[in-house]
Amino acid sequence: MDNGQTMDKALELIKKHEGLKLKPYICLAGKLTIGYGRNLEDKGISGKEAHYMALNDIMECIGDLIRIFPEWGNFSVNRQAALIDMVYNLGAAGFARFRNTIAFILERDWDQAAGEMLRSQWAKQVGNRAIELSKMVREG
Repeated sequence: MDNGQTMDKALELIKKHEGLKLKPYICLAGKLTIGYGRNLEDKGISGKEAHYMALNDIMECIGDLIRIFPEWGNFSVNRQAALIDMVYNLGAAGFARFRNTIAFILERDWDQAAGEMLRSQWAKQVGNRAIELSKMVREG
């Protein structure tokens, strides 16, 4: 018996019968489900799946940041990581509302950019996260 053939055939059947849903939905059994019928309520996702998803999301954040900051590649690793974390948390649209922070970063005024981060409603909501990220932006 060829396990590869069995896996391929089973996957073909599951894809055919379950269909692909890229956003969560409620299945016929009343469970939150995603993908090819993955029951998120009872099964959830594995650590490896969460890691893979986070890496995909980080790549998307980097793409968003490259479009905003032409000099992205010249930013320090700490500044890049802090900005990725911020976009990951806020989403690209949420980050885009940080007009003053973005303007100061474009001018390479890291101190003012960090200050703007801390003066935001977001900073009040996320507390220590904002303090840590603003320090990374300020100090590079």
